[in-house]
Amino acid sequence: MKTDPFDVVVVGGGPGGYVAAIRATQLGLRTALVEKAELGGVCLNWGCIPTKALLRSADVLRLLRKADQFGIKVSSPAPDLQAMVARSRGVSAQLQRGVVHLMKKNGITVFNGHARLADKGLLRIMGSTGESEIAAKHIVLATGARARVLPGLSTSPDSVWYYREALTPSHLPKRLLVIGAGAIGIEFASFYHAMGVQVDVVELADRVLPTEDAEISEFVGRELQAQGMTLHLGSGVAQTQRRGDKWEVQLSGANGKRLEVDVVLVAAGIVGNVENLGLEGTRVKVEKSHIVADGYGSTGEPGVYAIGDVAGAPCLAHKASHEAIVCIEKIAGQNPRPIDAHRVSACTYSHPQVAHVGLTEQQARAAGRAIRIGKFPFAANGKAIAMGETGGFVKVVFDDVTGELIGAHMVGEEVTELIHGYAVAIELETTEAELMHTIFPHPTQSEAMHEAVLSAYGRALHS
Repeated sequence: MKTDPFDVVVVGGGPGGYVAAIRATQLGLRTALVEKAELGGVCLNWGCIPTKALLRSADVLRLLRKADQFGIKVSSPAPDLQAMVARSRGVSAQLQRGVVHLMKKNGITVFNGHARLADKGLLRIMGSTGESEIAAKHIVLATGARARVLPGLSTSPDSVWYYREALTPSHLPKRLLVIGAGAIGIEFASFYHAMGVQVDVVELADRVLPTEDAEISEFVGRELQAQGMTLHLGSGVAQTQRRGDKWEVQLSGANGKRLEVDVVLVAAGIVGNVENLGLEGTRVKVEKSHIVADGYGSTGEPGVYAIGDVAGAPCLAHKASHEAIVCIEKIAGQNPRPIDAHRVSACTYSHPQVAHVGLTEQQARAAGRAIRIGKFPFAANGKAIAMGETGGFVKVVFDDVTGELIGAHMVGEEVTELIHGYAVAIELETTEAELMHTIFPHPTQSEAMHEAVLSAYGRALHS
């Protein structure tokens, strides 16, 4: 079956794909979307949203355990794992229904099935009811990415978890090994440790969260160890062997320890979903499992675009959504500004939380820039003291020649809700003078953001 040509067909219904479809209809383009699984993609169904629901449960549990510090008597709070998982799945389901509603509201034709390029401007869809073909002037690939599977560690609901299994556990292991100390690995480590699980984390780099500013990473590493986690940094997994109901894991590196764990949770990066898309014979280029695209999502093949995780780092839902808008507006003949990756903020919802935007101190120095650094601890912030959450700090990086804010980094309670302030400032190319003149409300944690700016110029008032 063939339909009349669409102006735009989007392949993939995640935060890049469904936003692309909505923006296309807003601009008057006849639009279709093809999705083989749930609308909302991995982020909404198996990533960003359900993990944050679980982590919220962990936060509540931590707070209850120290309720006596706030003058509240609570007896023996304990986790109900299945209730937590059920709530997490319910949150995702609610939002997934919202995306379905948005497709109907915007008049977007949705096809359920797997799409591949069949010819120029033609897609073949393999669905549960058979095959069909649809034509489009522009095809946007937003097929996302999936967890990297390590050799010898195939998925097992009882003993080897990737993100899907970690989100829907049937039991709590006594001892858990997390492979990978990036954002995903550290978030899951934080959740399971809060549940009372003995957690080991192995990471090839010499610090956790290795893409963060070094001072932030070092602080998080110390905090995780103080909480009781065991970190194996500068180490890899040399060998794994299943013995009975345990995994024996031999680590590589200087320490080369041998561990015995109940469950292995793999968080060793992602690979783009580029298989079976019909890219063979086209000028679409794939490098390291990701489609090569320019700042507007254009690939080497005219009329074919790629956005989101399938187009490479940074692999973040909000980056995918903004790429979608840029791509569609370019298709519609507008003149959008391409994304600057250094202006994309990123958050890790571990305990403590981490957030950043812009350059790290190390990146700025490596680029040869003269810089000023400012820092301010939450231990000197009134709101943080009142909340009983004084760990962490705010760090800012300024260009010493122009005064422009070029980087901001935070670690501490709910800093993921603060970073947008610096993201706006960096987008506006704000200088220290404008930030100093900005009046931050009292008492809030955001005052630490102001004090960090003052600190860079020797003017901090409360430290």
